[in-house]
Amino acid sequence: MEPPVHSLSALFDQLGLPSEAENIETFIGRHRPLAADIKLAEASFWSESQQRFLQQAIGDDADWAEVVDELDALLRH
Repeated sequence: MEPPVHSLSALFDQLGLPSEAENIETFIGRHRPLAADIKLAEASFWSESQQRFLQQAIGDDADWAEVVDELDALLRH
C-alpha cells in the first residue's frame, strides 16, 4: 500500500475542490491576498468541514501542514 501523496492537488481533492492546476490557480487568484490577521483555516471562503480538515491537517500531519503552509504562502503573496 502506497502512502498518500501530499501535494496542492491532493489537498484540493481532500477539500472537495477541483484539483487541476488551472483550477488551483483560479482559486488562489480569487482569494488573494489573504489578510495577515486571518489564519488560513479560519478564512471565510472555507466551509466548516474544510476548516476542520485544515485545522486537523495542520495539527496532526506534518506532511499536510507543509502543503497547507504552501497554500497559505501562495494566498498571501
